Amino acid sequence: MTTIGLVRHGVTDWNLEGRAQGQHDIPLNEEGIRQARLLGERLAQEHWDYIYTSDLARASRTAEIIAEAMGMKVTGYDARLREKSHGDLDGTTEEERIERWGPNWREIDHGEETLQDVLRRSLSFMKEITVKHPEDRVLVVSHGAWIRATMGELIRDREISKLSNTSICVLQHTEENWSCLLYNCTRHLEAR
Repeated sequence: MTTIGLVRHGVTDWNLEGRAQGQHDIPLNEEGIRQARLLGERLAQEHWDYIYTSDLARASRTAEIIAEAMGMKVTGYDARLREKSHGDLDGTTEEERIERWGPNWREIDHGEETLQDVLRRSLSFMKEITVKHPEDRVLVVSHGAWIRATMGELIRDREISKLSNTSICVLQHTEENWSCLLYNCTRHLEAR
């Protein structure tokens, strides 16, 4: 069985401003770096075999900080792990969306990446990992919408809500079944 730890990247200034980041390459802020260090300290007490990450800076830096704390190297940077593109909404706050497109902005096509397209990327990656690492424990650092979409497809018996920055969700794959062992856990942040 493959165990996969899905980690959401550390916080960025755009997270704090409520801006849709999508595939914009926004760096971690100081708090995001601190969060990643705390998660790295926690995960260094556990056994993980590999670390894969989105190639976007906020996720890849999170993965690199975690890997360093664990005495490991990042195994791979993969564009399939990128956040969902929000099209014209990327870089905007809700207030700016209302100002530009009115209160019904959600009803307009903004060229967002579809759920099906996100799942095509994510499920391709997840299948590859379970084949490549059938008995391993693999950390995957990605983004909130990507993780929610992936978990929503793989774990049907749980409501998947907003994920905290540097939260970890642990999934286990046996044959064709997925189960969730840990969801949106941030105990590493609570201790400090």
